[in-house]
Amino acid sequence: MARAPASPQTLTLTVNGQDLQVLLSEHARARRISLRVDQIQGCVVLVKPRRTSKATALAFAQEKASWISDRLSELLPPVPFSDGIAVPILGSMHTICWQPDARRGVWREPDTLNVSGSVDHMSCRVHDWFKQEARKIISPVAHAYAEKLDKAVTALSFRDTRSRWGSCTIDGKLSFSWRLLMAPASVLNYVVAHEVSHLCELNHSARFWNTVDSLVEDRHTPTAWLKEHGSQLHRYGLAPWGSQA
Repeated sequence: MARAPASPQTLTLTVNGQDLQVLLSEHARARRISLRVDQIQGCVVLVKPRRTSKATALAFAQEKASWISDRLSELLPPVPFSDGIAVPILGSMHTICWQPDARRGVWREPDTLNVSGSVDHMSCRVHDWFKQEARKIISPVAHAYAEKLDKAVTALSFRDTRSRWGSCTIDGKLSFSWRLLMAPASVLNYVVAHEVSHLCELNHSARFWNTVDSLVEDRHTPTAWLKEHGSQLHRYGLAPWGSQA
């Protein structure tokens, strides 16, 4: 029988008189100790292999205390989907506007995202709208790129992935983060082109990048945008830290 994963533990590091909270997580497949920032929980996660002792992991974190302090100070708070909050749609900010007397679901106007119905269901409705709109916009782009490469997309799915913006399987199934709808159109198009190009090359060889370049004029600017701003897109639609179920 496989051993159940250990529950994460909260550790406290003291740096220059300041207490820093770090979440210790044990992963059976981890090969080394590592640190990552978790925007959703608003903390730094210390990951250790199963056979590595807690003391060794804690010593590693203590050595990286300055890095942890810097990353925690850079974390921006969650932005819930609620009335009056501004959210990005294709790189342009839109203010969520509650329309309690309307019967139109969710609809977009130049500077607003209008939401009807009960205020208690606003967050769910906005989440659903983003997923549906992402499919509506990304699907034709993906199929058009695939047709240009004489390939076929066999399935499309949309998820709220943390570590990647898209993926491609050997049998032509593509998956994308619906949060791409928040990014500028050039960024969205690049990510779609990137994944569709994997229909030809399931690697990142020179041939792969040549394929990407045949679909989009510029891949470097979108890549730089994602590196600088991509993590911020995960803030939107989250409950305040400490209140997540």
